[in-house]
Amino acid sequence: MKTIAVMSGKGGTGKTMVTAGFSVFSDENLLLADCDVDAANLSLLLETSNTECRPYMGLECASIDQTKCVGCGICQVYCRFSAINQGDDGVFSINPLKCEGCGVCSLVCREGAITIAERQSGEVCHSDTPHGPLFHAELFSGSGTSGRLVFEVKKDALEEDAKAPAFLIDGPPGIGCPVISAISGVDAVVLVTEPGISALHDLRRLVTICRQFGVRMFLVLNKADLDEERAEDVREYCTDEGIEIIGTIPFDPAIIEAARRGESVAGMNTPAAVSLKESWKRLSRTMGISE
Repeated sequence: MKTIAVMSGKGGTGKTMVTAGFSVFSDENLLLADCDVDAANLSLLLETSNTECRPYMGLECASIDQTKCVGCGICQVYCRFSAINQGDDGVFSINPLKCEGCGVCSLVCREGAITIAERQSGEVCHSDTPHGPLFHAELFSGSGTSGRLVFEVKKDALEEDAKAPAFLIDGPPGIGCPVISAISGVDAVVLVTEPGISALHDLRRLVTICRQFGVRMFLVLNKADLDEERAEDVREYCTDEGIEIIGTIPFDPAIIEAARRGESVAGMNTPAAVSLKESWKRLSRTMGISE
């Protein structure tokens, strides 16, 4: 089974639209994962059902047993994250949004009033779609470890006994920890960008990251006809870097309207949908997913 991550150096380039289109236009059902855990929305473009979720336990968090606390304040002195507050009544409490679970406060507390325990930071979910099982997640507001949550989504997906020809990942934007977690272990990356100065700048950064993993790279140029000069800059960059452009998708308001309605591009006979279908055909042939 080939593993392909659809990535973008910045948000808003159409990465999720491309991922949804690939899953729809595939002749066989794929194993799907939405690893943009901070803003997962692939399920909005696919007809999901039978969603089941399990808790995701992220960073640990400190808590104070008020029956043991004597109000000495030593925990607040040693907390490097300003996570311990003293109220007007003199009572100390933990701010869970700032606590990193390092455990220093519990070590310095002479009364043994502070304990470190797991806390739920999100959910990992599994849904059925007409195009294959979809694994996705939600990271709760203020929670960290998004890279670890991406790993959990991929792990759950790969434990699925799915007879799929490919594992298709909708990756997070940018170049941070969740991006590295999403790229790790894949066979190829499909880079989605658009003609623009910032898009090309962020594409360069993402390519630098991908080079470190030695993965094969392809590119889909979305909204290519909005700025021909900048589109040519992207083409020249791909030529210099040896990146194959598998699709050039024109700007198409019909695709945007379909996304707003939560509909896929299946059955649409618009220029963008036709180009997206051809992009998937080129990718699947090159990767040996289909004949």
